[in-house]
Amino acid sequence: MATSTLAATPRLLVLISGNGSNLQALISATTSSPPTLPARIIHVISNKKAAFGLTRAANANIPTTYHNLVPYKKQHAGDIAAARRAYDAELARLILEQKPDMVVCAGWMHIFSDAALQPLVEAGVGIINLHPALPGQFDGAGAIERAYEAFQKGEIGGTGIMVHWVIGEVDRGEPIVVREVEMVEGEGLAELEERIHKVEHVEIVNGTRMALERLVREREAAGRT
Repeated sequence: MATSTLAATPRLLVLISGNGSNLQALISATTSSPPTLPARIIHVISNKKAAFGLTRAANANIPTTYHNLVPYKKQHAGDIAAARRAYDAELARLILEQKPDMVVCAGWMHIFSDAALQPLVEAGVGIINLHPALPGQFDGAGAIERAYEAFQKGEIGGTGIMVHWVIGEVDRGEPIVVREVEMVEGEGLAELEERIHKVEHVEIVNGTRMALERLVREREAAGRT
């Protein structure tokens, strides 16, 4: 793993797939005066062409890249595993080309394989993810909907969000920030989603700040060994 210190102003690369409201929270935090997140978003990558987050990035003069899996499926017809490995290898190359200190997955709907993770780990680039569920609950897609259904069945009394380090197992990396969200009897799914998103917008900033602070400590420690 690389042992160099972080940039004076840490460089963030953000991965998105949709509306980009959490990206906007990061943009606002890094551009406020003074910044509540002392970092700079250097690039945004989306795997969805119509993701509104690309517009948010453009409005903030942040360069973007569209990187979709479909061309790789065509190149590796009938072998989805090979397509994903090729896609992920190129994703890692695109990320490392930008020389970020950390990657933030903010609504990124693609599971990393080792072909993407390993090059980033070897380069010493931290990777964190925002997931709208508590640790060990509702891993993967549709977490809010699944929590809502479980509440209706009386199986749970609340849900939450976490920001965690990314590892090979989906949504199983070490939590950085965990926030519980109370569920309300008679509340609709849309209302629950709105409340969860408000919590996300705060905690993705806090989690990113905490993750950067940890990277600084780790790189300083590595430099002393």
